[in-house]
Amino acid sequence: MIKEFEYYHGAAFTQLIQESKKNISIRPYSNSSNASYVLNENIGLYIKHSKKRLTPWRFSLLKIHQEEILQMKTNLTEVFLLLVCGEDGIVTLSFEELKKILNDAHEEVEWISASRNPNKEYTVKGSDGALGRKVEKNDFPKKILEFISSKTLSPTP
Repeated sequence: MIKEFEYYHGAAFTQLIQESKKNISIRPYSNSSNASYVLNENIGLYIKHSKKRLTPWRFSLLKIHQEEILQMKTNLTEVFLLLVCGEDGIVTLSFEELKKILNDAHEEVEWISASRNPNKEYTVKGSDGALGRKVEKNDFPKKILEFISSKTLSPTP
């Protein structure tokens, strides 16, 4: 049986692979988590999804989720949080952007909200504040692929 999260993670991976002009590798970061992956051996991806059809989309992050993201940032070059907003799109947050909306004091449960009016950008807020800028619908996978290009982290073909 295909699990719900596999559909949403698959959507993210498909877009990332289709848009990439270079070879990329993806592997699980942790065997205990169904949400964390390593891209090209140096970039962490942590995926949350909402199956809700319409805006706003809310995502809960448990303390253990935030601790895993922090561990990934310690062990890898960069970490991106991907918020799969139903069938609408994917919001991409760098670790630095994530810290603007969820600070270093990890509560047992915190939240992130992404909302978007038709033909507009995403507004992102968290338990500890707002992002302060809109997120373009095409930020994913562009932001990650630009990071790969700037760091030349892609494996050779």
